[in-house]
Amino acid sequence: MRAAVIVFPGTNREKDIAEALERASGKKAQFVWHGDSDLPDVDLIVVPGGFSYGDYLRCGAMAGNSPVMRAVKEKADAGVRVLGVCNGFQILTETGLLPGVLMRNAKLKFICKKATLTVESNETDFSSAYAKGQKVVFPVAHNEGNYFADDSTLDRLEGDGRVVFRYADADGHVNEAGNINGSQRNIAGILNEKRNVLGMMPHPENATDPAQGGTDGLGLFKSLAEVLK
Repeated sequence: MRAAVIVFPGTNREKDIAEALERASGKKAQFVWHGDSDLPDVDLIVVPGGFSYGDYLRCGAMAGNSPVMRAVKEKADAGVRVLGVCNGFQILTETGLLPGVLMRNAKLKFICKKATLTVESNETDFSSAYAKGQKVVFPVAHNEGNYFADDSTLDRLEGDGRVVFRYADADGHVNEAGNINGSQRNIAGILNEKRNVLGMMPHPENATDPAQGGTDGLGLFKSLAEVLK
């Protein structure tokens, strides 16, 4: 699996992502600066979390107009897998690679904690190592993670099986109590129509080693490594 990790001013999870990719595949990822207009020949592109451009204007808005994102869109259109985590998810919605928007958390507070999720679909390149309905725990760290889209978009995501992860309570039940940021329908991660782009707010890369307190996130990277080997 050949992977590239995009780096913006303010990105702070690029090394975490690279380490998770290497744990799963045994291969080192390449870092690509946001000002570059070309991407190497890779199987996977990751847009990591952080605070690109200090979250000025709107989270992901400035990063979405970086030269490298035009190349990312071209690669995605050609079928290359793209993963956007946290700020990366916000950037992917800003570029139109994924529908919807990420708004301020419902209680208007930054959330930094472990979150319980359910795997809604394991029939994807990003989640095949999990069981459908499996409960997993990933860390979250965001201020604008409240996913919003209009009803027709939400219905289309549901009908197409493009909701991959949902927020749940500690027992794995998808309900209001488990919805940590107010996201519509407890959505934590979605796919594009071609199913080769995944955006998610929680950080699976920070749950890939026992020293991090858990390894539930490793399944996502192993799923990709198996598909792209």
